[in-house]
Amino acid sequence: MSWQQRINAALNERRAADAFRRRVAVEHGAGRWLQRDGERWLNFSSNDYLGLSQHPQAVAAWQEGAARYGVGSGGSGHVSGYTVAHQQLEASLAEWLGYPRALLFISGFAANQAVIAALAGKDDRLVADRLSHASLLEAASLSPAQLRRFTHNDVSHLQRLLATAPDGQQLAITEGIFSMDGDAAPLAAIHEATRTSGAWLMVDDAHGIGVTGAQGRGSCDAQNVRPELLVVTFGKAFGQSGAAVLCSDTVADYLLQFARHLIYSTAMPPAQAVALRAALEIIRSDDGQQRRETLASHIRAFRRGARTLGLTLTDSQSAIQPLIVGENDQALALAQRLREQGCWVTAIRPPTVPAGTARLRLTLTAAHQGQDIERLLEVLHGARQ
Repeated sequence: MSWQQRINAALNERRAADAFRRRVAVEHGAGRWLQRDGERWLNFSSNDYLGLSQHPQAVAAWQEGAARYGVGSGGSGHVSGYTVAHQQLEASLAEWLGYPRALLFISGFAANQAVIAALAGKDDRLVADRLSHASLLEAASLSPAQLRRFTHNDVSHLQRLLATAPDGQQLAITEGIFSMDGDAAPLAAIHEATRTSGAWLMVDDAHGIGVTGAQGRGSCDAQNVRPELLVVTFGKAFGQSGAAVLCSDTVADYLLQFARHLIYSTAMPPAQAVALRAALEIIRSDDGQQRRETLASHIRAFRRGARTLGLTLTDSQSAIQPLIVGENDQALALAQRLREQGCWVTAIRPPTVPAGTARLRLTLTAAHQGQDIERLLEVLHGARQ
């Protein structure tokens, strides 16, 4: 089979399964509203949980950073791209989260891949929650280490897998809040299991940072846990993009020597680092706390209304509220009916989620208003009839 035949076959298979992905160009895709072709919809597909992508303080900081540094970093951080702006952001993150060091990465995907690729050797074992993010599982499967997966949030299964030590070291991997189901990991119990077995723990808290814990410090803070490796990303509650790895001094020095995604990538624009530091200040402020309280109120209102309507949700107390539909064509049809009624919702299908669990991944944000949640419930009720 030729390259073209193989590509055509794979695409046709996706189309036949109603799993073909398409991008939609929008004029505005974050915040309360999504705008496209002169129309607008209430936006229930954004990860901008605190509405900071539109915050005047963050916008002004980016503009001021661009005026000072320009719009690009000019190179890898190991060459000329590491500026005072990057240094200050790393220091602020480390102080806020209680770690000796923070290292910036261009994305959460890159951070996860870099850490696992740099640490995992052929004699090591990686033990990952079965529902961990694709960036974690892909990096683990491509590494020379042995990969074992434990049943989602099942600490007993994790303990059994950790009980027999390999020749090398063990690294347990999980998320703080899972991106597709929206549920939280039992981090305190997981951390105790890793500590007892002598393993290290790596937590990707993309969907918890900024939203949970004191001052929005995230899932680990909420459960009084400090893993050896904490990955936080800036594409959700921070309202921007990029990521950081929080770790010890020695691990940071090691990653600076061996993390290829860090060494060989152009650093994020320093103007972005300035804007991220401004977003961090907001998250830590009374404004940030008020936004977290508003988001929590929306989550309670939606789940209360969904329960009244008999909707099938996952056990999520986070901003991610998946509505399980089942088959791909049903999820696509329901998403389309909601869009026709003014609510922008995205259908998530396999292979992103297991077969038979296609869903509407509803996300709530502090930018929404109470009437928006009421409208979403009203439209869901009508569309399900």
